[in-house]
Amino acid sequence: MKPSVSYIKNSVKGVIFDLDGTLIDSMSMWDDIDVEYLKRFGYDLPDDYQKKIEGLSFHEVAVYTKERFQIPDSIEAMMQDWNDMAFDFYRHRVPLKPGVRKFLSFLKEHEIPCGIATSNSPELLNAVLNSLKIHEFFTVMITGSEVEHGKPAPDIYNYAAARMGLKPSECLVFEDVEAGILAARAAEMNVCAVYDQHSKISPSEAEAISDYYLFSFEDIDYEEVSQG
Repeated sequence: MKPSVSYIKNSVKGVIFDLDGTLIDSMSMWDDIDVEYLKRFGYDLPDDYQKKIEGLSFHEVAVYTKERFQIPDSIEAMMQDWNDMAFDFYRHRVPLKPGVRKFLSFLKEHEIPCGIATSNSPELLNAVLNSLKIHEFFTVMITGSEVEHGKPAPDIYNYAAARMGLKPSECLVFEDVEAGILAARAAEMNVCAVYDQHSKISPSEAEAISDYYLFSFEDIDYEEVSQG
């Protein structure tokens, strides 16, 4: 079931978005980076790697990767390497997912504050928001480095709501992966799952654990508001 715009307009006091795979189409790039990075140390990308790191903060991913593959570099050096590998893509090539800009404009028009709660790094978050010129739509931007536990723990969503001055129950979250959906549910927020072709959860599985589901932001029907 899609979230209705009348519900969003009349019952939601704040909207919080995940970044990668939800607002922006960036997940395929991370697959490529993981393959290239692990190959430097003589490893092929394991089939379960993406699922294992899903929802973890940038720092938590580095810790997990270092321990699993015995990477000799420091955690800080690993994170810097990943940032360097991804920065050009986030600054120049990553696109918004279809329909996102129109939806953000709708929320701004109706004075519904928006936030971002992402496991990504602050550097890459700011690079892509500036590149896509969508910084203005968000009043709060939280990264995994600001909370103790990454998704599926509810920390990042609870913190985002608190920063927005809202109760968790007043927020609607948009997420593409299981760990993120579970994090928002653990925070007792309403959740809309968003399809991404690189997500490790199927549409039916995502819909089953969410309040709403969108295949694309282009599926949102704005006629409901104009006719209401």
